[in-house]
Amino acid sequence: MQFKSNEDVKMTAGTTIVSRLYLMQVASIVERNLPIVCYLVQFNDGLNVLIDTGLPDIVEPPPGFPMPAMGLNVVEQLASIGVQPSDIQIVVTTHFDLDHVGWLTAFKDAEFIVQRSHYENAQQNPRFEQSRFQWGSPELHFRLIDGDCELLPGLRVIETSGHAKGHMSVLVTLPGTGLVILAIDAVADKSVFVLDRQLRPVDDNLDDLINSTAKIMDIAKQDGASLVIHGHDGEQWENLKKLSQYYD
Repeated sequence: MQFKSNEDVKMTAGTTIVSRLYLMQVASIVERNLPIVCYLVQFNDGLNVLIDTGLPDIVEPPPGFPMPAMGLNVVEQLASIGVQPSDIQIVVTTHFDLDHVGWLTAFKDAEFIVQRSHYENAQQNPRFEQSRFQWGSPELHFRLIDGDCELLPGLRVIETSGHAKGHMSVLVTLPGTGLVILAIDAVADKSVFVLDRQLRPVDDNLDDLINSTAKIMDIAKQDGASLVIHGHDGEQWENLKKLSQYYD
């Protein structure tokens, strides 16, 4: 694997601006109304940034979790709008849970953005062993970043630990829609978008979780977010635009 640092992340901007944000639901846990999702950010100059890759086709759910209902996977959904794996230049990997990294190796020509703290923690954390066959592939090229980072004009990642050490949320600023916050699993459901939170079995650290929630709240208020998208909120996702529709 190859590694780069924060200084290498921000690419030459020129006139690059975000043009579209696609939302993809690739599977769901029907019994819990829990969607499994990923995202595509497109720029006016043809740059494609994928955020997470969803579940792999063959899944063994953790104990206590029902089998997910699989939809079109991320590669199939991208193909439906004419985007091939080789067209993806960057993959933002918010964290290494299986439902977020199931197709990383399909995009081996891309550069993968991940928090250094998350990558280092995953090396010894049993939680991420099930997905190591993806994130641990020697074919992948990672850029390890430390904290909040502007990747490109209109595309920022912020460190939001709590669900997992070094978890990331993503901020996308669109020309028409304005700021969209992809909370991912830092605030997976609107019902927990509060500071009086409880630690769930799938979370890592309550203090970090509360701090990350407050961080997202502050950004949403100060920067005037038009939309906060929660990573596993079935009720919200029923009413969002999903590929082939998009936000612009």
